[in-house]
Amino acid sequence: MNRQSFCALALAGLVSFGATATDAGAATKARAKSSASRTTKATAAKKATRTTAYSAARSQSRKVTLARARAVAMAREVADTALPRFKVDSSGDLVPDLRAAAAIVYNPTTNEILWEENSKDQRSIASITKVMTATVFLENNPDLSQTVTVSRGDVLRASTTFLHANDKVTADDLLHLLLIASDNAAARALARVSPYGSDGFIDRMNDKAAELGLQSAHYTDPSGLLSDNMASAYDMARLITLASQDERISSIMRMPEYTVYINSKRPVTFHSTNHLLGRANVDVRAGKTGFISKAGYCLATVLRLPESTQDVAVVVFGARSNAGRFLESQNLFNWVSQKAATLFASKPPAQQQQH
Repeated sequence: MNRQSFCALALAGLVSFGATATDAGAATKARAKSSASRTTKATAAKKATRTTAYSAARSQSRKVTLARARAVAMAREVADTALPRFKVDSSGDLVPDLRAAAAIVYNPTTNEILWEENSKDQRSIASITKVMTATVFLENNPDLSQTVTVSRGDVLRASTTFLHANDKVTADDLLHLLLIASDNAAARALARVSPYGSDGFIDRMNDKAAELGLQSAHYTDPSGLLSDNMASAYDMARLITLASQDERISSIMRMPEYTVYINSKRPVTFHSTNHLLGRANVDVRAGKTGFISKAGYCLATVLRLPESTQDVAVVVFGARSNAGRFLESQNLFNWVSQKAATLFASKPPAQQQQH
């Protein structure tokens, strides 16, 4: 081998060695980087697992604690409101012992107040507003089979709703959602598609209240979410009486549950917020619940006395809890049932007219 050939061979070997070394270094760095990446991901995964597990455990613990607190509160309230709960008034009569802010027992036949406490005070009425919403929507005999597309405005901050933007339902579906589930988006949608439009609908609610002589009633939205929806227990007793006489409204109010098919295919089943429905000793003819923080727990209902055709309107405002409004209403109904022979004794026409 001559000198030139040897030099060429040596140079090729050096180049090959350098390339191999470079490749080896790069491979080592890649392996190190991959290993570091795997370590980082594994560490992050462990942290995420620990965080998720801790959050889940904490969330579950919170739920258990809240459930126990609710159970204790309920037990205390049931003990505190054991029925019947009456007292003797200044005249020596046995009358209901009310724990809510206001209430009334009203005779729809004679327009007579059978018992009341603070019944003329104007208070926030929450979703009892929806009784007027249904009344105004139905006054023009609308086509209840018409399809309504839910808008974003209907569901925006609606609080309680089963609906989503662009859902398609019938007006009849909306009425069932309104009166059974107390759905706020349904209230807005009905107002929007009415002949009055959203703003005109509220004006019509107030005009209708004036026509009916509901002097304390004032409405600012169709759902009752706004605390400025106001009325007295006395006026709401008169309004729920009117609703009970409209079978289109009262028949829905008597349903314990209902299923709506969203977009004609997705079933959504909801249950009534009126827990008096289904009780063996109470015949509910109509009823609507309401709650916001300013109003407290409210209920306006028409009940039929046992073995009778006599109805009474019972309205409770500002009860202490969800269970409390039904216990208060039950107590008032028990009282009027026990005194039925006296309260509903036949009276001369002149005396009825005087009342």
